[in-house]
Order: sequence, then C-alpha cells, then structure tokens
Amino acid sequence: MSTIKNGYKILYQKLFHLDDRLLLIIAGSIAGICSGLAAVALRLSLESVLEWLHPFRHYGWAFIFPAIGALLSSLYLEKIAREGAGHGVPEVIYSVSRYGGLLRFRSSYSRLISSFLTIGSGGSAGPEAPVVMSGSAIGSSLAKFLGLNDRQRITLVGCGTAGAIASIFNAPIAGLVFSIEVILGEWKFVNIIPIAIAAVAGAQVSQAIIPEQVLFFHQPFNVGFPDIMASLCLALVTAMISVLFTKTLRQTGKLAKKAPFPLWVRAVIGGCIVGITGMFMPVVLAEGYHFIQSMISGTFSMGIFITFVAIFAKIFATSMTLGWGGSGGIFAPCLLIGSLTGIVFHKALFFLFPTIGCASEGAYALLGMTGIISGVMQAPLTGIFLIVEITGGYETILPLIVVSSISSTMSHYIEPASFYFKELIERGQFLRPGTDARILSDLNISELIQTEFIKVSENMVFRKFIEILKTSKQNFYPVIEDETGDYKGVIQISAIRKYALDPGMYDMIFLNQIMDTNVITASLENDLQEVLDMMDIDNMESIPVVENDRFIGMISKTRILDLYRRELIMQTSVQ
Repeated sequence: MSTIKNGYKILYQKLFHLDDRLLLIIAGSIAGICSGLAAVALRLSLESVLEWLHPFRHYGWAFIFPAIGALLSSLYLEKIAREGAGHGVPEVIYSVSRYGGLLRFRSSYSRLISSFLTIGSGGSAGPEAPVVMSGSAIGSSLAKFLGLNDRQRITLVGCGTAGAIASIFNAPIAGLVFSIEVILGEWKFVNIIPIAIAAVAGAQVSQAIIPEQVLFFHQPFNVGFPDIMASLCLALVTAMISVLFTKTLRQTGKLAKKAPFPLWVRAVIGGCIVGITGMFMPVVLAEGYHFIQSMISGTFSMGIFITFVAIFAKIFATSMTLGWGGSGGIFAPCLLIGSLTGIVFHKALFFLFPTIGCASEGAYALLGMTGIISGVMQAPLTGIFLIVEITGGYETILPLIVVSSISSTMSHYIEPASFYFKELIERGQFLRPGTDARILSDLNISELIQTEFIKVSENMVFRKFIEILKTSKQNFYPVIEDETGDYKGVIQISAIRKYALDPGMYDMIFLNQIMDTNVITASLENDLQEVLDMMDIDNMESIPVVENDRFIGMISKTRILDLYRRELIMQTSVQ
C-alpha cells in the first residue's frame, strides 16, 4: 500500500510540481464543469418556480411571495449556513485579496439555496452573483483538496467564477473577462489559460443541458454614424444612472442595518415592499429576463413615462431586496435597468429628432445594458463582451465600446470605487494579490520585533555608556527611566559621534542630555505599512516599538525585507 502511495506522489510531482500549468488546466476544467452544473441547476430551478408561481401573481395577496422568500432566505443564511445576506461577490474578492482565495465549502451551495428562495419568490435580484460565490468556493475547495498554494488557489477561484458566469449566460469570453477584470484584478498568462478553459467548460455544460445559442434573441440591427454620436450622450446618462444605483444600494443597506429589527424581520419588510411595488409594476420582480427579451426584440409596449418610472422602481426594488435581507446579485438588475434606460433614451431621441435615422429600440436596449454594467461594476470589458455574447449583437460593437468606456470612466470619476470594491476599500480590506500591501498584511508585527537590546538608564554617565559601546554591536539604545522603567527616548550612535570623539565630555554629560526624545515610535496595533511610512517620514532604518510606555523592541527595514522575501516565496511555492 505504501509503495502505491509513494508511486502516486512521484507521478504527481513529475506531472505537476515541476510545471504547474498542466495541473491548473486540469483542475480548472474540473472547477469550470462543477460550477457550470451549479449555475445550470439554479437557472432551471428558478425558471420552474417562477413559471409555477406566475398564475398566482394577479391575486391581491401575491405581494407576500417576495416576503416569504426573503424570510426563508434570511433564516437559512443566518441560522443554518451562518453567512451574511447580500450577493457574495465582495466576499469572493475579499477572500482573494486577503486570504489567498480561501473559501468555505458550504458557500458552494448556501448562496444557491438562498438566492433561489429570494429570486424564485419574486425578489428583485439576479442569479449571477450567487453562482459566482458557488463557483469560487468550488475552485477554492478543489485547491485545498490538491494541497495547492495561495497563487494556485486564486487561479482556481478564478476558474470557478469564469465557469459559473459562462454557464449562466452561455458566454465564455465574458466569464473569462469578468473573472480576471473584477475578481482577480491581474492579467497574468499563468491565470488566463486555465480560466479560459474553465469558462469554455462551463459554457459547454450549459450548452449540453440547455441547447440554445444566446440568452436573448434579436433581429439584426442597422447601426450608423448617428448612433455613434447618440452613444456619447447615452453613455453620460447611463453613468448617472449607474452612480444613482450604486449609491441607492449602499444607502439602503446602511439604513436597514440601523433599523431596530432582526434580520428576518427586515427581510419580510423589504420583501413586502418589493411585492407591493411589483403588483403595480411587474417589471421589477425577479430577474426580469423576459422583459429584457421583449425590449431587445422590439415588442416592449410600455410608454416612455411608465418606462422612465420603471427605471427607478427597479433600482428601489433591488435595493430593498438586497439591502433588507434578500440574497442575489446585481447583474440581472443592471441588465434590466440598462435596457429600460436605453428604451427611454431612444424614445426621447426620436421625440426630439423625428428624422434622425437611428437604429431600433432593441439596439439602444443593448447599449443601455452595456452602459449600466460598465458603470456599476466599473468593468468596461465585462460590459462589452457580456452584452455581445448573450445577444449575439456583434453589429453594435462600436457603439458598445463607446458607451462602455465613457460610462465606466464617468462613473469612476464621480464614484472612485465600484459597488463591489467600495465597502472593502472603506474597511481597508481591498488588497490585490501579489502587491506589497497584500504580502505585508500577512506579516505580523510581533514576529518582526527584535527584543534582544541592551537598555540604558537616563541617569547613566556618558563614560559608562562608552564602555558598553566597546562590547556591543547595537546602533540604537533605548533609554529607560530608573524608577518606573518607562521608555524615555533613544540614543542613536550616528547622532552622538561628536561626544564620543571628545574624551573630555565623558564625565560631564548624562544620557538624558543627549538622548533623542522625538523619534517616532510604533505600537503592536500598527500594521507594517504604517510602520514603513513612519520610517520614511523620519528617514530611519529602525524604529522603536513601545506599548503602554514600555519598550518592547526594535523593527528594522532589514528584518522586514527578510520576512517579506520569505512570505513571497511561501505564497508562490508549492505547499
């Protein structure tokens, strides 16, 4: 038995450990297939339950459906899965940013269940973020099973994400781009190949189970120069709507947290409000894919005023769903809000310029979707490739690029962080892999402190200090008060050279006369980036660490660099 086991280890090392690209490709394919299956399962489940509940929507009591779904979702997440409500993408980004993509296995199914309850009952959210959470957790768990290091695990998290997005939208390029542009944030060759293969695997799973070419069908659009010019104006409109949507989501969530109710009560309140809104404006319920299809195909019948109101109703309903305890994503709401915005813009354009000769409403629905996706997520490539792939509308690629780039740029100018990153940045938790900040965050200040220092008394005569110098290699000497033992200052050898070279001064001065009391000190509560900033301010190679007026030790740049290199090697080597 041990011989077989040793043979397996040797084969494993020869195949994978010498060059992990093959390992990542194979493992990424598995992650893509599994996440694709999870996405298809959620999509088919939602279609079934929404179709089953549809005949009951016209009853007056139907407004309780979203409330019941949000209640069950919140109770499941809080009591059973023990996870927070919301959509999950920031949690994935945080795990990549701070913990090398480490996620719990339960996240591979918990968000699928909670979002099924929320969206299936009519909650205004999308199934995309839950499948991203699921796919990422699958990739992370697979990496843990294979014993991979942080860098490899992050790649498999990206593979799971790409497979999930590719499967739910049947859009492999969009899955690849979203995974790298939003989740990982780094375009590295070692990541691109496995993630691309995982995206294709996820899309093929979707194709095999749900044989369709695109998510939304449309007739060919005739796009001309007037549409390019109009796209410039539409991009500004979508940027404003994107910022409004982002701010509304965040403020609604903050307001809900301040409400003096438990999570399940907040979920019921939010669900009831969404249900009541949906009775007057059904377009806000669930993911709204059939409404998007009608807008793209040119069969959408709502007037300009009602469509305009629907934009803000959908923003409000999504904010109440996600902010007050429901579970789901913002992809589908962005698509619906964007298509509504495009329709309103097109109607207004033809009202002002009846003979302008622009493309049909369906084309502007696509442009609006791109603008909102790019603006809210500040991910222009994701916006472009997602819309092109889910609709097959390649004839609109030029105005899509115009709207996407301008909308994301303007949104970033007004709101510097996207919806996914804003909260992480405010909490100081947004650290991209491979950056100095990420590696430094993994180092503990206590393991960097050098404690073996000779302390000297503030009342020590300088001649006695010279005798200590003869047998010591220290460059810094902490000065301590005799009675209390408190730290008083530090003596730097470079700063007392003039006294050391004048023997006549040895018996005339005490250390409290020449010690430096203005040297900035660090504490155990500081992180390493703060410590390095302190050193740069005073141009120092070492800095004292003082806690409760007691000298703990010294931290040097040399020590930080040494452990920095060890941590870098550990994060990129096979474990």
